[in-house]
Amino acid sequence: MDQLLAIRTFVRIAESGSFGKAADQLEIPRSTASKLIQDLEQMLGARLVQRTTRQATVTPEGAAYYERALRLLAELEEMDAEARRTRAQPRGRLRVGIGSSLANFTLIPRLPAFTARYPDIQLQLGVSDRPADMVGEGIDCVIRAGVLAESSLIARKLCDLEFVICAHRSYVERHGLPAHPAELQDGRHHIVGYYSSLTGRPIDLRFERDGETVVVQPRSGVAVNESTAHLTALVAGLGIAQNFRHQVQPWLERGELVLVFPEWRQPPHPLYAMYPQNRHLNAKARVFIDWAVEVFATIDARAGR
Repeated sequence: MDQLLAIRTFVRIAESGSFGKAADQLEIPRSTASKLIQDLEQMLGARLVQRTTRQATVTPEGAAYYERALRLLAELEEMDAEARRTRAQPRGRLRVGIGSSLANFTLIPRLPAFTARYPDIQLQLGVSDRPADMVGEGIDCVIRAGVLAESSLIARKLCDLEFVICAHRSYVERHGLPAHPAELQDGRHHIVGYYSSLTGRPIDLRFERDGETVVVQPRSGVAVNESTAHLTALVAGLGIAQNFRHQVQPWLERGELVLVFPEWRQPPHPLYAMYPQNRHLNAKARVFIDWAVEVFATIDARAGR
């Protein structure tokens, strides 16, 4: 039995709750994963995993073994990384989750610089606005915007994103511009809404000016749950929408989009790189996050304040 592989397999099963997912993440046959755990349990004389038809859960003995296995694997990886650091670049597969518009308009256009710097990293981008299951999908890190809510993740702030409200010039020619944010609530204007793919609820619009705050729960003519489609709907002239300034800036400069309520401000939207606190940050993820800090510094709203 390859005991180290058996321990790695056990850790992935404990985190994902599935023999199949663990095998896929480690790129080994599922039968091999099952045999490794059986041999490990036989060697230890203890049941580590309780198997059911739908999932695998760790036993109390397995939970204690899992904590020590995590520390062991982290120390081994750090030891190996230290030995390689002076003579080799990070290599291997790196899985990163990121939202659609941030991937398409900010990260991917700059990826040639990353691949040139780290040619031995095979980067897999999971592009979706739906929050990823980091453990179940074997994702190394994610880039997420918004207020931090998950205490199980370690976060490194990348930047603050600035929101603006705007409309396509063709929409303004047809419908004019509202004079006050409250007009977006009463149905006189079409709103391109963005709704959560998890809850199905539309995202409120928040406006601030001279100590006054207005929160609008828009009744959207068109609403989408994907950020690139949201920008496409805005540029198509379907209505007024809130978007990140750096993404709409080219259309604003060409005069195709028009700012709405430029005297009002929206709260900044923080952006983070995040990874599980119980998973050692490997060299691949570390260099990617360092590079992401450089990339998103170019659109950081804090730089203009």
